[in-house]
Amino acid sequence: MDRLKEYYREMGISGEVYDYAQQIEETLKDRFAKLDAVAELNQIKILKAMQKHQIAEMHLGGTTGYGYNDAGREALEALYADVFGTEDALVRPQITCGTHALGIALSANLRPGDEILAISGKPYDTLEEVIGIRPSKGSLAEYGVTYAQVDLLADGSFDCPAIKEAVNEKTKLIHIQRSKGYQTRPTLSVDQIGEAITFVKSINPDLIVMVDNCYGEFVEEKEPSQVGADMVVGSLIKNPGGGLAPIGGYICGKSELIEQCAYRLTTPGLGKEVGATLGVNRQLIQGLFMAPTVVNAAVKGAVFAANLYENLGFCVVPGGGEDRYDIIQAVEFHDPEKLIAFCEGIQKASPIDSHVTPIPWDMPGYDSQVIMAAGTFVSGASIELSADGPIKEPYAVYFQGGLTYPHAKYGIIMSLQRMKEKGLVEIRQNTKKN
Repeated sequence: MDRLKEYYREMGISGEVYDYAQQIEETLKDRFAKLDAVAELNQIKILKAMQKHQIAEMHLGGTTGYGYNDAGREALEALYADVFGTEDALVRPQITCGTHALGIALSANLRPGDEILAISGKPYDTLEEVIGIRPSKGSLAEYGVTYAQVDLLADGSFDCPAIKEAVNEKTKLIHIQRSKGYQTRPTLSVDQIGEAITFVKSINPDLIVMVDNCYGEFVEEKEPSQVGADMVVGSLIKNPGGGLAPIGGYICGKSELIEQCAYRLTTPGLGKEVGATLGVNRQLIQGLFMAPTVVNAAVKGAVFAANLYENLGFCVVPGGGEDRYDIIQAVEFHDPEKLIAFCEGIQKASPIDSHVTPIPWDMPGYDSQVIMAAGTFVSGASIELSADGPIKEPYAVYFQGGLTYPHAKYGIIMSLQRMKEKGLVEIRQNTKKN
């Protein structure tokens, strides 16, 4: 341990900050053991699916051109459907990001005159222009799809009476966002989502329930699709790609809904039959296999961050002792300088581009400047060590990722070191067990 402390010193971490971090980590051993058990369950679940579908070396190759008869692509989609407990899946490198996947799922299954009802409050910023909450060319609003919203209650639970009142003859699709996005509300557990789905289906069993599953995959023992969601949607450069997927997104759900999504992604008449994988099948399949371990590292990093900063008096969401339902950790600073310093520390701790300094900028799809720190192997991969936040109150940073726990830990420690160097925080040595 003395040698480890010396390494940290050589990497810019003072003895005071290191000792404080070690004290925090010492209180988390029991929590980490429980997280390891969840990771083991999900690992065996994925291994079982891979063996069931007889994944072979031939599936690791790829196709070019039209991509007809891509055995690896078909095996990958069968794996996702099995792991997520759905009838079918669309898993493609042609899906550029999570927002794209959500946009496909919405536009494929809505028609003019239909209405989206978001029952977990305002969706993630980049989805606002897809829907037309903020006017944008090509939005669903331009095609006659309307939008309604029911906010969560103050305690983060679903407002069932308001949901029942909001459902009308135009309501076609229920949108639920599992993670918090750029908000400081609690992330929704799979059980909470399941209860909400049961409730809306009691109002109208024909309603399509779509869950934005980004940042939540493999954090719990089950997925929203296993408690009644008709579609679950996410990005491969987040949790399920295991840090290996270079691009891609997924939509898992009922066969007729996935068929519509495939026609929207490609074109009517072609659907799932085309789409070359261009040699990425190995990364996508291996990434799924690695995902439970990588997600576990990220969740441990989030728990460590929560306790490190909560003990210093900052408001953290979720709290240091709360259960985890996604990989994101929010810390409220109410000070732009602290937010920026945190992100500078994360960037400095990165394996890639550690020498650059992140600055706030006008990022497409957002209504305020955003600062992002992400020295990642895959551009924008938020399963890798990264942090970001909008430059507006409450000046909260959203920390996520870490392909390994030691790297996530070092990044968090460096964020604190950077804040201390700027005189923005004082270290307290008293800690509590969570």
